[in-house]
Amino acid sequence: MNVTDLVLRCYAKYYKKQWIAFCLDFDLAAQADSFEEVKEKLENMIKEYVFDALVGEDKEYADQLLSRKAPIFEWIKYYYYLFVYQVINTKDDFYRLFKEPLPLTPYHHENI
Repeated sequence: MNVTDLVLRCYAKYYKKQWIAFCLDFDLAAQADSFEEVKEKLENMIKEYVFDALVGEDKEYADQLLSRKAPIFEWIKYYYYLFVYQVINTKDDFYRLFKEPLPLTPYHHENI
């Protein structure tokens, strides 16, 4: 396992007065009014998703769930935005790339 396997690739875009965030490594999406809110929602979704896959009701499908990727078109958009940010050095307030660490300890909001 590489260290990069522990980091989930995500991006968010502003569309029709809403932020939509995608986790490409698990094919998850969230929607909210602000970037901070959508990022937090996606973080919580990732934690719940990993919990369900590892110790929750879906643990018999863990291999499938933890290797589920977003469709190729979403990956193309992600790498296009990455190219624009890093190579062309253009910042756009309508798209944001971010990475989330893979939760190493199964988490469930009821455990707090």
